[in-house]
Amino acid sequence: MTDTTIPTVRLGDGGPEVGVQGLGCMGMSFAYGPVDTDASRATLERALELGVTLFDTADAYGDGDNERFLAPFVKAHRDRVVLATKFALSIPPEDSTKRIIRNDAPYIRAAVETSLSRLDVDVIDLYYMHRRDPDVPIEETVGVMADLVREGKVKHLGLSEVTGDELRAAQGVHPIAAVQSEWSLFSRDIEAGVVPAARELGVALVPYSPLGRGFLTGSFANADKDLTADDFRRQQPRFTGDNAAANAALLEPVRAVAEAHGATPGQIALAWVQQRAAVHGLPVVPIPGTRKVSRVEENTGATRIVLTEDELAALEPIAGKVAGERYADMSFTSAGRE
Repeated sequence: MTDTTIPTVRLGDGGPEVGVQGLGCMGMSFAYGPVDTDASRATLERALELGVTLFDTADAYGDGDNERFLAPFVKAHRDRVVLATKFALSIPPEDSTKRIIRNDAPYIRAAVETSLSRLDVDVIDLYYMHRRDPDVPIEETVGVMADLVREGKVKHLGLSEVTGDELRAAQGVHPIAAVQSEWSLFSRDIEAGVVPAARELGVALVPYSPLGRGFLTGSFANADKDLTADDFRRQQPRFTGDNAAANAALLEPVRAVAEAHGATPGQIALAWVQQRAAVHGLPVVPIPGTRKVSRVEENTGATRIVLTEDELAALEPIAGKVAGERYADMSFTSAGRE
């Protein structure tokens, strides 16, 4: 390992070994405005050079476009890439803008075959249930996922946006390598139930949106004014109107800590998430998303920043002051089931 290559950690008991920071690939083909395919491909290659080995996608990202986009990169580096994808967000044929949560066996079996085909792989390294349908017992859903492991289509299982109790129930059916949930200086609700359960069970946490969808970097201050019309952050309450103004004011301590380290605010936000591993005693592998080589270099640099107790104390109050929910429809998260 060179001094610019990130260290590795294992995702849960018996899970895959990965770099301590992964890469969220959704924005390379979906959700964050105009895409740049060439720049995104260069970013994938640079991330791998820096020791990033967990690459995260989902079948719902661009209705499969993101999986198709990743396929050539995965094929070129199959022995080094730990590939994660997800199922559960079904797109109804009558309205392509909607998502329906499905955890039933027929859907899961169809979804995995489609993802294997799009990704052009024989096996998926880490297969997540993207969202939870409370009407389907989680033991039933994980039972089908466990069958996929036994059939050689999937190596390891993951869950996204589940509660601590749901994680415990799932673990009783089959080992879970990782739970993926939003976790950042702006979003800390999982610390109440999910994080203690994961630590107890030997499950890793894979935080998505560790940079608050870019807001914590200061790259935009108001989604309505600063982002293109097709950027889905314009639909998220935290980033528009009075909420955006209130939340922008919360970044001052992040900037102050960044200045003390000669770092960027984004690096401090990421270093805080990376340091949750030591604070809570479990593996933590955030998956910041980016489409730029310069950003993936910046992001991985955050793994070398250690925040002091005083700095952590200065950042501690931020989450409790955030205005607005993570999503306009929080039923798509675990929040209402905790």
